[in-house]
Amino acid sequence: MAHESSHGAAPAVPPAASGRPHRVAVIVDEGSNPFELGVITELFGLRRPELERPWYDFALCTARPSVRMHSGMFTLSGAAGLEATEEADTLIAPNRPDPQHRPDEAVVAAIARAGERGARLVSLCTGAFALAEAGVLDHRPATTHWRWTELFTARFPLVRLEPDVLFVDDGDVLTAAGSAAALDLGLHLIRRDHGAQVANAVSRRLVFAAHREGGQRQFVPRPIPDVADASLAPLLAWARQHLHEPLSVAALAHRAAVSQATLHRRFRAELGTTPLAWLTAERVDTACRLIERGEVRLEAVARASGLGTAANLRTRMRRRTGLSPTAYRRRFGPAAHPE
Repeated sequence: MAHESSHGAAPAVPPAASGRPHRVAVIVDEGSNPFELGVITELFGLRRPELERPWYDFALCTARPSVRMHSGMFTLSGAAGLEATEEADTLIAPNRPDPQHRPDEAVVAAIARAGERGARLVSLCTGAFALAEAGVLDHRPATTHWRWTELFTARFPLVRLEPDVLFVDDGDVLTAAGSAAALDLGLHLIRRDHGAQVANAVSRRLVFAAHREGGQRQFVPRPIPDVADASLAPLLAWARQHLHEPLSVAALAHRAAVSQATLHRRFRAELGTTPLAWLTAERVDTACRLIERGEVRLEAVARASGLGTAANLRTRMRRRTGLSPTAYRRRFGPAAHPE
């Protein structure tokens, strides 16, 4: 799932100076993640003679002669200095495994200058923190890894964070979510610059989907909360055994021998939600497990989970996971994980 806005029209071809390829510069900072660096190098740095068209002019650049990658896995040296950012048509900000450590001030300044002269700015995963430090995301939509959304929002309240999407295209500023979303955004950039046919050819070369459905919500862990008051535990266990039945809030209150108002108060206090919302979430999770196990009949899944109809199943699954049942089956069903 992507967010695209009209802030800055997306050009049909890369905005490069006449007679030269589009220049992509990637800033590598202390602690950068090697995965995203590898993805960007694969997409924009490798020659692609099979496409029979000019490709990108690619450069890695650093603020110092050598930088240590994440966890000291290896040291990158021999890259260009930050002066390579001055003529980049697309500048990709560095990311860090721990965004609580601020990027190098020289890096922040280079990003700000690139934004002022109209370069296309890109971040991957926690790289959005570097863009935000440079002030280029203020009053604009952006995304970052779901794990860091609360920290990001607290530090940069002027940014319109969209936590559920894989990437955000805001014209001349683009941000991707978790690490693998670097592939989604990278292919999207190629699609913008060279068209769908070329992007599809690159995705086939990578053995990766040209478009991924859904957003980050499908990957965010949703553990069942601890039940502080044991009085609800038997009710929850009983309800999970009867999800296929036409349960209602009134039925749950009757089972617990309390009024509906009291039941609402207990759910709010102990689970932080309402009885109806809890029921719906449990039913969707049950539907997901049935699909993961190989059930292909949507009506059967809807009945067994208590969602009633295939139409309601589709609506509820999209709302909770960001995926349709069919897309969820492709992603998590038995065929997606062969023995």
